[in-house]
Amino acid sequence: MTAKIDTKNIITWCPGCTNFMILAAVKKVFSKLIAEGLKQQEIAIVTGIGCHAKMFDALNVSAIYGLHGRVLPASLGLKLGNPNLTVIGFAGDGDTYAEGMEHFIHAARHNADFTLVVHNNQTFSLTTGQATPTSQLGFKTKSEPLGEFEEPINPIKLALASGASFVARCNARDIEHTAYVLEKAIKHKGFSFIDVLQECIIFNPYKNINERMYKIENTDNLAEAMKLADEWDYNRKTGKIPIGIFFQKEKADLEDKWPQLKELKNKKIGWKDLKK
Repeated sequence: MTAKIDTKNIITWCPGCTNFMILAAVKKVFSKLIAEGLKQQEIAIVTGIGCHAKMFDALNVSAIYGLHGRVLPASLGLKLGNPNLTVIGFAGDGDTYAEGMEHFIHAARHNADFTLVVHNNQTFSLTTGQATPTSQLGFKTKSEPLGEFEEPINPIKLALASGASFVARCNARDIEHTAYVLEKAIKHKGFSFIDVLQECIIFNPYKNINERMYKIENTDNLAEAMKLADEWDYNRKTGKIPIGIFFQKEKADLEDKWPQLKELKNKKIGWKDLKK
């Protein structure tokens, strides 16, 4: 039976928005996983506040529409309630690297078995284009008419330094590659992080950036991953931009560390079933 991933909800992204491309990759992966035997009702997504959050409306799976910056604790809560769920969090760059920064670092430390997909357009697009922590130097907005004075953070380096066991970056316009990386992330045992570069065609369009991207093979060598992460500083103007899996290494996840959660996993039940 073919999974019905689509909903009847109207998607209100701008025509041509790269979020449509991320959505296409997600649908592709969900359909494949369900065809392989994953139950549709066992897929659960969490969204934050921002343009990305319309993923909630577009996917016919269990979902939580969360608060701004709180995608990660909500995702962790789902895994604590039922560690057998396949949980994917969708967040924006402001959502994750500004309000949600503390959650991001600790999610990498905890290594709970779920996936975070960050829609990184380097701007708060939903609120008309203010700068985020990943906005390029000199980025002019209505709130910063003189341009962004601060250097952008590098989420890839931050995730690696925080101990994330799966770290990747994708180009939203490459649907097939994004789907490939997302499938790997979901099947990875532990916390998986994907920073998806997507231009905002209204407030922060790309100029001469897509042609500088090249694909990399995944490594379990942290030093090599850090070296790759250093090739691009999120300032857009110079440097090759590696995309793909920077780092992947199996290690004990949160569910295996806690005997109560491990028992639920072994029995393939959640807490509510245990009470019965």
